[in-house]
Amino acid sequence: MFNIGFTELLLILLVAFVVVGPKDLPKVARWLARAVKKSRRLINDIKKESGWDTIEKEVNEVRHDVKDAVKQGDISEELRETKKSVEKTADEFKHDTESK
Repeated sequence: MFNIGFTELLLILLVAFVVVGPKDLPKVARWLARAVKKSRRLINDIKKESGWDTIEKEVNEVRHDVKDAVKQGDISEELRETKKSVEKTADEFKHDTESK
């Protein structure tokens, strides 16, 4: 969810250590963890009640269906194979006509 690297995490912990102090840092960390957990639960509840999760699933399904349709409609590989076949036939015809 968050793209936080190791150095950023160390910097955050260092700032928290200085601001809060070593004595209260575990209390603040527990409080923050509970707040994040409650926030996630609240967001999930709101998604369920509003139907947003259903809409999100439907959009993902449609996106997947569109990707599949594009793959099925992509004839570029078939065109390349046909081109190779035509070139091969033309080369063979040229070779046959030159040898006669």
